[in-house]
Amino acid sequence: MLNDAVILITGGTGSFGKKCTEIILKRYKPKRLIIFSRDELKQFEMSQVFSDKKYPCMRYFIGDVRDKERLYRAFHNVDYVIHAAALKQVPAAEYNPFEAIKTNILGGQNVINVAIDREVKKVTALSTDKAANPINLYGATKLCSDKLFIAGNSYVGRDQTRFSVVRYGNVVGSRGSVIPFFLKQKETGVLPITDPRMTRFWISLEQGVDFVLQCLERMVGGELFVPKIPSMNIMDLAKAICPECKTEVVGIRPGEKLHEVMISKDDARNTIEFDDYYVVKPMFRYFGRRFCEDGGKPAPDDFEYNSGTNSWWITINELREML
Repeated sequence: MLNDAVILITGGTGSFGKKCTEIILKRYKPKRLIIFSRDELKQFEMSQVFSDKKYPCMRYFIGDVRDKERLYRAFHNVDYVIHAAALKQVPAAEYNPFEAIKTNILGGQNVINVAIDREVKKVTALSTDKAANPINLYGATKLCSDKLFIAGNSYVGRDQTRFSVVRYGNVVGSRGSVIPFFLKQKETGVLPITDPRMTRFWISLEQGVDFVLQCLERMVGGELFVPKIPSMNIMDLAKAICPECKTEVVGIRPGEKLHEVMISKDDARNTIEFDDYYVVKPMFRYFGRRFCEDGGKPAPDDFEYNSGTNSWWITINELREML
């Protein structure tokens, strides 16, 4: 599907964008691959790795999803959009709430409107486990964004644009995650632990990109895709990274949960389970005819996809291999 297509990645200089670019260039032959982001230094550094001389399809656009006019220029003749741009640091969003809303919510609205006007075929928006039953502002803005992209399908009318959302957990080694922090703290000999009971879903960057590209191909519009991935306890994570370090319990930070949820009990009645992923169908009944449930089965009414009750756990050795 991506061969000879024009693909644009918002937030394309981030951890996901760079890995997604690497995989697309390795597996496909796009007509153009556009990196859309607001940081000129990161674009310069990325262009040293993926240069337009080595990869003639590469394009680098300076721009912000807050700027609707710039999106109009960037989305010209684009076939597929992967929307990865976001302000995602939980403490920063709490301290700068207006900025998080402008990027994560209003920026998402701009992407939706411009994609429809420019007749983009498919748009996949990246979400987070923090969007399910959110308790911090970042999670709340991403839940709102998810709702916007799902509802965006009803704004399309008779045009061809389709929107879906992909939600997954913590990415091993991504910027700002706990693993790089622990690796840095390793030098001190002490790892700060928020709560020994804490668990999280984990996925590698490559697995995340693979899942997003699979969903981009299989989506019909209106779905929220969730991969089946393993959980890990924070103490096992500490042992995997630095078994010789001492641990110090510092308490849960504002806006954190003991366990993350990717599908809440309230969404269970709309959830279809497949072999390696779930699909949460939209509440809009008139989208129902689009979906094919072949190979899937309805989730139980009391189902909840929770990192603390997950049946699949990653071992210390498995995490070390991922690292």
